[in-house]
Amino acid sequence: MPVISTVTPLSGASLRTAGDCLRAISAGSLDACDLLAVPVEADGAIAADQAVDEFLAVRADDIVKAAQQDGTAGQTTQAMAQAGTAVVKIVFLGVGDRSPRALRRAGGELGRVLRPGARALSSVVAGQPAGQVRAFTEGVLLGSYRYSEKSTRGDEAADAELRLLVTPEGSDSSQRTGAAGEAGAPDEAEAVISEAATVAGAVALARDLTNTPSLRKSPQWLADAAAQVAADAGVVARIWTDQELLSSGFGGLSAVGSGSARPPRLMELSYTPSAASAPGGARRHVVLVGKGITFDSGGLSLKPNDGMKAMKTDMAGGAVVIAVMSALARLGVTDQVTGLVAAAENMPSGSAYRPGDVLTAFGGRTVEVLNTDAEGRLVLADAIAYADAVLEPDQIIDVATLTGAARIALGGSFAAMYSTSDDLAATLTASGEASGDLLWRMPLVDDYRGALDSPVADIANVPRREPGAGSITAALFLREFAGSRPWAHLDIAGAARKSADEGELSAGGTGFGTRLLLRWLQTSAVRAAEQPVSLPA
Repeated sequence: MPVISTVTPLSGASLRTAGDCLRAISAGSLDACDLLAVPVEADGAIAADQAVDEFLAVRADDIVKAAQQDGTAGQTTQAMAQAGTAVVKIVFLGVGDRSPRALRRAGGELGRVLRPGARALSSVVAGQPAGQVRAFTEGVLLGSYRYSEKSTRGDEAADAELRLLVTPEGSDSSQRTGAAGEAGAPDEAEAVISEAATVAGAVALARDLTNTPSLRKSPQWLADAAAQVAADAGVVARIWTDQELLSSGFGGLSAVGSGSARPPRLMELSYTPSAASAPGGARRHVVLVGKGITFDSGGLSLKPNDGMKAMKTDMAGGAVVIAVMSALARLGVTDQVTGLVAAAENMPSGSAYRPGDVLTAFGGRTVEVLNTDAEGRLVLADAIAYADAVLEPDQIIDVATLTGAARIALGGSFAAMYSTSDDLAATLTASGEASGDLLWRMPLVDDYRGALDSPVADIANVPRREPGAGSITAALFLREFAGSRPWAHLDIAGAARKSADEGELSAGGTGFGTRLLLRWLQTSAVRAAEQPVSLPA
């Protein structure tokens, strides 16, 4: 989780700059801090602030120039200042062009600098509109994320605190999602910061679930975690057992989990908006489907050792769905939302499913298994077919670490998106740009569908002859189970994991997709009213 437990706005008639804060600390009228962040603009310029220079041995702009800091977002230089009896670390933080993307990155690097127990203050978003305050807050919280299984944890239990200097200019409420333009700087800043903290907390939950080792993370463990999240968030949870799945016709999920001593589970989480959030009732019903493979060995189509090392994260899509469900009520989402997480452990054994097997997915469609390492699409197919036939939603979105082909095509900065609806694709793309979880729409090439034909079943789970478009053929397979409903598939295989910290993203599970879907769901009321979609960043 983030090491920062509290982010609060700081304002006052005499507090306009970092220098004002240092003077107030020196005079004893403001609580001391351990660290003070000062912005450096894109050209390496630092705002003239004689008050800061009063407390430094060398002028601030000389420090920045000597460090050859050019203001690139996230770039840092440090110095020490004496403010009365307090010794304060000054972090000169590059903010780039101050776009939301740049501020998220800058915030992430600042969050990484913060140590557990630190008391920090930032003047980076003083005088900035609410969209920038939100982006920076999210970045700091996400950058401060830590996950460790080490036996010695040191002082990591001591949470850090951050105060953000804001001014009336920073309370532009028209920049907030769904805001009506009401005024009031302190209250508005607090609301924006609270919203950002809710989103960051959901991302951190997704990361925690993703990073948990598979030794503990069985399908039942994940189901228990989902049920606890649901109870805390006012969401109704139903956990389907392996026997219920088998008797109800979930042939794909049952088969994938058959090789493990730890049986599969289906999590069904149901959110209905309150009367206060949606006075006229929910305008639409959205189903989110997450792949929840808690460990993927490849099954009998066994992966090599190197291919298994990151497979504790193969349930990242399911983690995203659980995390999104955790935040809906606090964000006042007006849609009815159902989250489905199809969880199984794909293991080899005498009871495992085999290449050549023919499975019957939910709804009766038969699938020839040609590769047991293409298991994610089998569990998703069951869940998507169930959503289409039983839940009857207005839209279906699935999220999955599905194919290495998506990672090869787009790297780690974008997720591949496939959709049968141009409108759904457009709003998801816009929400991705606004949230920082970027999507790239990929084509559903009908000419490739024939590669999935089977002589013995309705469809094969992988092509007999590989057309060289693995991500596309996986999406075409899933499309078969979505019926005629608007559907989108997010292949997050590249973006769900990182090998090193970068900006607001952390090494390991990134929680990619959580911010995207929450932003998309927050704009529901605007879209439903057929008004122009306003997506503040």
